[in-house]
Amino acid sequence: MSGRRVVVTGLGPVTAVGVGAKAFHVGQLEGRSGIRPISRFDASELSVRIAGEVDLPEELVPERRVAAVTDRITHLALAAAELALQDAGLAPDTADRERIGVVLGTGCGGVESIRNNGVALALRGAGAVGARFVPMSMGNSPAAWVAMRYGLGGPVTSTVTACASGADALATAHGMIASGEADVVLAGGAEAPVTDLLVGGFAKMKALSTRNDEPERASRPFGADRTGFVLGEGAAVLVLESAEHARGRGAAPLAELRGYGRTSDAHHIVAPRPDGAAASRAIGAALRSAGLTPEEVSHVNAHGTGTLLNDAAEAVALGIALGPVAGRVPVTATKSLTGHTLGAAGAIEAVAAVQALMYQVVPPTANLDRPDPEIGLDLVAGAPRDVPVSAVLSNSFAFGGHNVVLAFGRA
Repeated sequence: MSGRRVVVTGLGPVTAVGVGAKAFHVGQLEGRSGIRPISRFDASELSVRIAGEVDLPEELVPERRVAAVTDRITHLALAAAELALQDAGLAPDTADRERIGVVLGTGCGGVESIRNNGVALALRGAGAVGARFVPMSMGNSPAAWVAMRYGLGGPVTSTVTACASGADALATAHGMIASGEADVVLAGGAEAPVTDLLVGGFAKMKALSTRNDEPERASRPFGADRTGFVLGEGAAVLVLESAEHARGRGAAPLAELRGYGRTSDAHHIVAPRPDGAAASRAIGAALRSAGLTPEEVSHVNAHGTGTLLNDAAEAVALGIALGPVAGRVPVTATKSLTGHTLGAAGAIEAVAAVQALMYQVVPPTANLDRPDPEIGLDLVAGAPRDVPVSAVLSNSFAFGGHNVVLAFGRA
């Protein structure tokens, strides 16, 4: 892709598997599931009573005055941004903050605030709606709060493309840096959907696994016995910089975001195109923009939700785009551990993709006891796999037909 090279210098994952780059990496390699019985609300009357919940360390919980006027999605985003900046060794007050941007994706925005104020309205009338309801629930609130916390005056925006939002944010940030609009962008996604409103809604769609008695085994991407995804909350922010800016401050890049591809299914509001045509075009576009051939792809971090239709369509798309090598590229699905974090998923999985490059190891897909024989991919299961990793694709395919594929390479 033309323009300035874009490198990754910091990782800030906030997930049910682990908070912080080291904890997240170790959790993946150990196959440590973050799925558990829901504790954020009383789920006893729901058909689905499990989710991926995040335990924020005390030092990352926002101060009381901020917590009181923000939704949980913003709390997760602020924690992820702080971790990413620490990991990058970047102190915004020592840089040109007018050249630092923020792009954060979300699929749903401040759901908890929407839910709570909706209940207040129904029970007590319009006068019970909170004065801070609107800013707390806005989809751009996490990005705005990150910018305000660090005084960042560069371009600040949000992406809302359902489950592709986090990946879309990284693609958008790449464009900002490659074009010269910004030197540094804090990019990623956040989501806090573990509420009765969204768990109940997805359950009504029959999209969620109901393995309530064994939560850690409920998320089963690419398994013959997969029955749906598990909802999760989380966030991830990556510090992206122009290679020149990183070099100028003596930062060692962790990886390079070499390119991306974006397409639309234009097919159905929730179901993927079963022929994988549009998703395969996104994969092909990512390869072309990164200057890669299918033979050069070392690893794929799959969208891998654990639903019948999505996993099958993704396998078809990879088969079309990668051709004869599709069955030989190691594939893993991070959602088997984190659950499906919707708008944060693409960013969390981008962290996993970068770490595969950093450590030359592909984490396993959990719960893959019986792979679906129709999938036809080289699914990593049981234990991590040490492989030479030089280029990684990270797939995000969303409700609405949004397809985003990121291509990472060694820096």
